[in-house]
Amino acid sequence: MTKIPSLIDPFERTIDYLRVSVTDRCDFRCYYCMSENMTFLPKKELLSLEELDRMCSAFIDLGVKKLRITGGEPLVRKGIMTFFDSMSRHVASGALRELTLTTNGSQLVRFAQPLWDAGVRRVNISLDTLDDAKFAKITRWGRFGQVMDGIDAAQKVGLAIKINVVALKGANDDEIHTMVEWCGQRGFDLTVIEVMPMGDLGDTDRLDQYWSLKDVRTEIETRWTLTDIPLNTGGPARYVRVEETGGRIGFITPLTHNFCESCNRVRLTCTGQLFMCLGQEDETDLRASMRDHPDSDLPLHAAIRGAIAHKPKGHDFDYSRQKIAGEMTRHMSHTGG
Repeated sequence: MTKIPSLIDPFERTIDYLRVSVTDRCDFRCYYCMSENMTFLPKKELLSLEELDRMCSAFIDLGVKKLRITGGEPLVRKGIMTFFDSMSRHVASGALRELTLTTNGSQLVRFAQPLWDAGVRRVNISLDTLDDAKFAKITRWGRFGQVMDGIDAAQKVGLAIKINVVALKGANDDEIHTMVEWCGQRGFDLTVIEVMPMGDLGDTDRLDQYWSLKDVRTEIETRWTLTDIPLNTGGPARYVRVEETGGRIGFITPLTHNFCESCNRVRLTCTGQLFMCLGQEDETDLRASMRDHPDSDLPLHAAIRGAIAHKPKGHDFDYSRQKIAGEMTRHMSHTGG
């Protein structure tokens, strides 16, 4: 069989990582991500589970090795384990190196074991605070105890866990040391993320939320000894080791440090639009290419290659000079976190 060439963008970066939003819906309403009264997409606009399978399989045919399922909250999508179970065939064949997901943890009591059975070995869990009252305020609808139970369930079945924390000035900036200690005790990696200018949040001011990760690291180093390490997990984080705990912290800094030079990923929305860059509005409608040709994936392959050929060098996010530049109109839940 003739080997299909890998996906190479105009800047000689190999694109082997696909992040897929399977739904824009979520059972939380985190105030940095969504407005409290969200209007979600009509369900008929979403790719069906069968179409998601076909779409992801096409990317795997073209050399994608890592597939991360996102949302919204992916585990609230009805029947989602059908999709994970189907994707497990690519893990079993070796075509897919990693099948994973980002979740808020609310559904893990129910889904941790089935995810493991489908070949998932690692999950990222979004958790911005360890304080019950703050959790309720940040998520608006979330239940802290339910997430903690989900984390326990995931750890019990053997899933490796990474905790994702969005750095929020005035919200969780007094908890960073507690989070470092807790993750170290539980054996979890920790990733700290700068809040990104995605979507209309109504009266919420992005600049009021923004806490530079340069300042976060400086604060962490007042108590902990950090050593830079050359770890590459296929994502944008730059990692350090916490000498006192042996744990790892990743910093994702799209605003204070542009990580685009090594970008190996693209994002597929729940409606079949491919975004070559999180921080750019350019998109390619892959849904039409797929639906117009039900009996052949060749047009879909061609559309994917054409999109990768237009992947930009980087994004334009910027909070400097007390204004927001590069703000995206679409919500993160639509694009995929």
